[in-house]
Amino acid sequence: MKSCSAVTSNRLTSLGDRIEVADNFWPRFRGLLGRSGLDEGEGLLISPCRSIHCFGMRFAIDAIFLDKDYRVVSIHPDMKPGAMASNRKARYVLELKAGVAARHNIQVGEQFIIEPSTR
Repeated sequence: MKSCSAVTSNRLTSLGDRIEVADNFWPRFRGLLGRSGLDEGEGLLISPCRSIHCFGMRFAIDAIFLDKDYRVVSIHPDMKPGAMASNRKARYVLELKAGVAARHNIQVGEQFIIEPSTR
């Protein structure tokens, strides 16, 4: 599976350097199911994506919805198992360990830089 890193463009703060990219059917379908959690620096970038659910998951996540230019259009922090979220303006969803969005003070309108991982 492909991987990438995510950085805020205005503060150059790294949100993760071990982010898997789910850009075809099976990785998008599976998402984070089967995992027991995410470590710092890990995540999942789903493309294309306008809505997500946490049915069958065993841990909470932060979901950051991004437009086609990787600009934050909405943030759904601490999504518990069974939760759902959507945003019709989104093109991508970045799923990170719960608490990352608050710890990095991510704001709607903030631009991200998503680059292929060097790992």
